[in-house]
Amino acid sequence: MTTEDSRYEAVRSRDARFDGVFFFGVSTTGIYCRPSCPAITPKRQNVSFYPTAAAAQGAGFRACRRCRPDAVPGSADWNARADVVGRAVRLIGDGVVDREGVAGLASRLGYSARQVQRQLNAELGAGPIALARAQRGHTARVLLQTTSMQAAEIAFAAGFASVRQFNETIREIYAATPTELRAARPGRALRAGPDGAAGVPLRLAHRGPYDGARVFGFLAARAVPGVEEVTGEPGRRTYRRTLRLPHAPGIAEVAERPGAGGWLECSLHLGDLRDLTTASQRMRRLFDLDADPYAVAERLSADPGLAPLVAAHPGLRAPGAADPQELALRVVLTEGLPAPRAVRLAADLVAGYGEPLPRPSGALTHLFPDAGALTAAGLEDLGLSPARASAVRALARALADGAVRLDPGADRAEAERLLLALPGVSPWAAAYIRMRALGDPDVLLDPTQASASLWRPWSSYATHLLLPG
Repeated sequence: MTTEDSRYEAVRSRDARFDGVFFFGVSTTGIYCRPSCPAITPKRQNVSFYPTAAAAQGAGFRACRRCRPDAVPGSADWNARADVVGRAVRLIGDGVVDREGVAGLASRLGYSARQVQRQLNAELGAGPIALARAQRGHTARVLLQTTSMQAAEIAFAAGFASVRQFNETIREIYAATPTELRAARPGRALRAGPDGAAGVPLRLAHRGPYDGARVFGFLAARAVPGVEEVTGEPGRRTYRRTLRLPHAPGIAEVAERPGAGGWLECSLHLGDLRDLTTASQRMRRLFDLDADPYAVAERLSADPGLAPLVAAHPGLRAPGAADPQELALRVVLTEGLPAPRAVRLAADLVAGYGEPLPRPSGALTHLFPDAGALTAAGLEDLGLSPARASAVRALARALADGAVRLDPGADRAEAERLLLALPGVSPWAAAYIRMRALGDPDVLLDPTQASASLWRPWSSYATHLLLPG
């Protein structure tokens, strides 16, 4: 999609593969849409193209009420790119601008606020404030149409500074008041909110087919009791886990429902609704929902040895991590152990050092231990060798004091280099952390693979195809 003519062809064919890759505005209606919008295709001279929803909004277009362009999966480019723009987009998605402002975003990236603003405007047509504003608008719409919360509660939960700002933004983005937007909700009953049994219901959109059986099986084999559980039979499983979030603990539930059509059903039980955006983005990363399965399949199928596996698993995904620090600590704690032993050891760590939930939820009882709680922990009591216990403590100290950063905006190459400098962190462990905790789609765990050059830039997907279990 490098030319406007090719983008228009995608719009004419209503090609859902490009939902989230770009958006188009229609000058005669003043609305912007996703490429797969089912409305009558506008004339070419009336169409303009934008790299982000925020850019379309900044050009004065309102969101189409029919195709809901704000609810599309993100572009896979932001997972693949390691430059400052890709890192910035991932951090904004995690809610950093809402929590820390543009100055906080720039500090995390190691650039000035002016440099970040300039680069985002140049590539995305919108700066960090506009991108965060578009995300807040989407969060607010979800809460208006899925909960019975008061508008003032929703305004602050979505990250707006005032009710007035919330009202103005909703009118600008959706050409409707909050009351009108709520009245236009889909035919699903409103929920009470995070204190009710149903939590906040979401549909986490994905692009193309989704190999849920493999993803849920992967997570089930590695679920740590107390922090995670997978219930139900294959094809009807539900993954549940606790989340350590910026404002309060939470619990996420995601359902495996083959044939549901373009999304995974998710429910978030949050102690503080300001964490809604962060929690939903972390589940998106865990389930790899912004991937481009078409590009992955095309590339990996060029390897004759992988082609049959690719064909057997349409919609291949590379699971990430809901909590990068947790993933990193688990890798160093259990590297080389059989899966059942690794799960038991991680469960023992949770029981000994995890933070109990205010209220247990079924089998979920704890948050995974914070890195700070493990810096001086007597891990030998868990049966660890002195060397492995020392490695876990060294990693915990590096994470706790910020010497190693694994947030969505971390420099992946630098993070891997710093991990390798820690005692007891092997090259395999550092690469695995880079692949899953940092969501790098191009990590090769076995550098001796003869066909590796055929897999780039999707080596992580090949790795998952070849992983046992």
